[in-house]
Amino acid sequence: MNVTPIKDSDKSKKEQVADMFDNISQRYDFLNHFLSLGIDRLWRKQLVKMVQNDKPRSIIDVATGTGDLAIALAKTYPDVIEGIDISEGMLSVGRKKIEKQNLAVPIHLQWGDSENIPFDDNSFDVATAAFGVRNFENPLKGLKEMHRVLKPGGKIYVLEFSQPSSFPFKQIYTFYFRHILPLWGRLVSKHASAYSYLPESVQAFPYGKNFTDLLAIAGFKQTGIRQLTFGVASIYTGIK
Repeated sequence: MNVTPIKDSDKSKKEQVADMFDNISQRYDFLNHFLSLGIDRLWRKQLVKMVQNDKPRSIIDVATGTGDLAIALAKTYPDVIEGIDISEGMLSVGRKKIEKQNLAVPIHLQWGDSENIPFDDNSFDVATAAFGVRNFENPLKGLKEMHRVLKPGGKIYVLEFSQPSSFPFKQIYTFYFRHILPLWGRLVSKHASAYSYLPESVQAFPYGKNFTDLLAIAGFKQTGIRQLTFGVASIYTGIK
């Protein structure tokens, strides 16, 4: 999990990640949907359907980025959704998107560190993170913080890339992720390392049982995995 966007930088991973997302924030949404062929939207919809069953009154979306998941979660009609992220550039894009939409649910986006979440203990019914945990400098500390701010019985949902194992999907996926995606990402984002960091961080991420074990160490019970699109991504769950 010690993969960083820039190999020879003296900055911490947290600082590097914030700088990287600030630099690509204006092109992030386009690239995200384009490079995933729009499938990332379907993955978020699956997560929202799962959250709907909990009927949460309060949700915190950690590493919210430009707010895509927070906006999608408005369809669960909680009283409030709080989104935090360490990239002001991404948050700025997200706030503009929220302003343009007539949302019945108030969504608040603010700067916040996943390892020091700026909310009290036992504040939320649901905690979510989409494609953000692998960017945490200390994933276990971030998961423990999400556990802390959840109410007893509250639930965590983590959407992250996985690594498919079946032939030939594994081989196609690996080639696309290592060669096609970084090339297009560099061309469109104009950022030399952002889309090389993506496949490297996915490869280093402790997916599958390794991640549910991490959730258990963070204090979560009844952990589970729901695989998406032949194992390209997974939704991890746990209960406080």
